[in-house]
Amino acid sequence: MTKTSGGSPSGTRRGEIAGIPTRYIGIGVIVVLAVWFLFANLEKVKIQFWVFTVTCPLWIALLATLLAGTALGWLLKGRRTR
Repeated sequence: MTKTSGGSPSGTRRGEIAGIPTRYIGIGVIVVLAVWFLFANLEKVKIQFWVFTVTCPLWIALLATLLAGTALGWLLKGRRTR
């Protein structure tokens, strides 16, 4: 296997594993762990908001929190200064 002047093998670019960007691999790992965590928490819980209480499976509450965090991260992504 020959190396280019950048030190990486000639067939791959830096930041890739087997031609797949490491960002996508990281996202995939996080999604798999999140799904595993959701299915490990199937019991029902009471969630108390300021005025009312809701009873639902814990995985729904965790999924709602995950989606809210993802949406918040996506919305704030454009506000980063470089």
